[in-house]
Parts: sequence; structure tokens; C-alpha cells
Amino acid sequence: MKLVFCGTPQFAVPSLEALVAAGHDVQLVVTQPDRPQGRGMQLAAPPVKQTAVRLHLLVTQPEKIRKNQEFQHLLERIQPDAIIVVGYGRIIPPWMLHLPRFGNINVHGSLLPKYRGAAPIQWAIANGETATGVTTMHLDEGLDTGDTLLKRELAIAADDTSVTLAPRMAELGAALLIETLTQLQDRQIKGAPQDDSLATLAPILKKEDGLVNFRRSATEIYNRFRGFQPWPGAYTTFRSRNLKFIAVRPASEAAEVAAGELRVSGDRLIVGCGDGSNLELLQLQLEGKKNMSARDFISGYRPNPGERLG
Repeated sequence: MKLVFCGTPQFAVPSLEALVAAGHDVQLVVTQPDRPQGRGMQLAAPPVKQTAVRLHLLVTQPEKIRKNQEFQHLLERIQPDAIIVVGYGRIIPPWMLHLPRFGNINVHGSLLPKYRGAAPIQWAIANGETATGVTTMHLDEGLDTGDTLLKRELAIAADDTSVTLAPRMAELGAALLIETLTQLQDRQIKGAPQDDSLATLAPILKKEDGLVNFRRSATEIYNRFRGFQPWPGAYTTFRSRNLKFIAVRPASEAAEVAAGELRVSGDRLIVGCGDGSNLELLQLQLEGKKNMSARDFISGYRPNPGERLG
């Protein structure tokens, strides 16, 4: 197929590579503009741009696309068979949806209609799911509401974080995309409408999503910690300073500890959570300090009996 590819993050890279490897004619790669990153705030190209340059593909980085006449004329000249959208980060305007004969095909990181939205991988883990998957779909003007094409399920390991799960999801999505295009060309599939009554949302993450609520159970807190890596993570306060959780796990034993209350057990640091559960804090980072083990935290700060986090 003659294609235009729209994508930005690392999650989209395997899909772009797979399209080229499969022999599709990627005429144009559309990605977001370079952004300042790091402590030096130097301009950095998004992963999809870096990949496109390596593959010698034409790249454009429009700041806006909805009413961008130059960009619209460019795509109209190409007349792609399909537009592929993987984590692009922009709402696709109607003129773009109706341009290609095979439509705009999206690779989405969930089993739609579950987890519609910007952060499906993160919220699936945060909500304690044991399985998720990838869906290819036709985009429409709604939020991940278009007809689905193909789906593949993937197990979530008990210790998976969004950092460890996302690469497996991306590879699965890339393979599913190639299969989807092949079946579309051969007229072997057509879209299936979603059941909106089964829809759940996966909204874009906010900083406050990482704030630990110790009224939740230890398992719930641990799942959110796993899902919200690397950002916003899991954090609270200790002695009026921000405290970030680097490594935690639900404590195996039950103990009479109030929600948010710290308890020292030898070299172990336990915090009380909801439903009578407890979370073991393995590695921490106090504001302005380096990461430290629970043992070093106990030695350096000597938590008082009954002292609380948050």
C-alpha cells in the first residue's frame, strides 16, 4: 500500500519499521515537532522522527494539522491508500479521515472498547488487570470509538510496569498492523462496531495521579505504582518534604498499622494501608536526596513510633 504514517513516541517505532520491512510504500512520516528535553532543555527529535531519518523516509512536523492548508495539500497530492496512526498525539481532522480509500488505521494499546484514551497501558496495570492487548481500528471523529478490525491479547505479569509492558505491546501492535493491512487488501475483514456500554476510559495522566492515598489497599497502591512508571510514579510527603517511592511491594504479613503510619521492623520499613494491609518500602528518594534503601532511610532519619507519611 501507499501509506502516510503518523506517530511520535517509541511505542510507534516498531509499527513504522514493520511497514517498511513488509514492503509498504511509506511516502511520508508525520510526527510532532522537536521538543526541549533534559536538564539542558536541548531540542530533541521524537523517536519516530529518528527512525524515519534512519530509514531515509520523508518527514514533516507540523505544529497543527486541523486547518493547515499546506499539510492538507501535501497529503492530497500523495493520495495514500491508508493513513496509519500510532500514538501521534493529535486529533485527526475530518478531511484527513475521509482522504484515503482504506481510511485511517490506528494501533491502540488495549482491547477496545476497554481503556479508550491516551494512557491505556498505564491504566490497565494501575487497575490491576492481568491481561490486556492491542486493537487495530478505523478512526472516526470520536475518542477511540471507531470500528475495530483485529485484536490480540497479552498477559500482564505480576511485576510488569508500564515501562516493561509497553515494548511487548508495541511489537504485538506492529505485527497486528501488518496482518490488518494484508486482510484489508484481500477484502478479508471489515470493521466491527464497538459496544459503547462496555467502554472504560484511560485519561491522560496527571501529576496528582501519583499521589499515594493510603486509604487504598497495599495491592491497589502497588498496582498504581507499577502503572504510573516512569511518570508520575508514586509519591507522598515525609516531614513536609516530598518522598518518592522507587521500589515497593505489598507486605506478606499483616500488622496493626494505621493508614499512612510507618513501622520499622529491623531493616524493613512498613507503611499501613487500607483494609488492614501493609506496603513494604524497599527504596525511596527524599526531596533533594539520592535514592536510598529502606535500611539507609531508617538509619538516617530514624522514623518515630507512630510517625505518618502524607
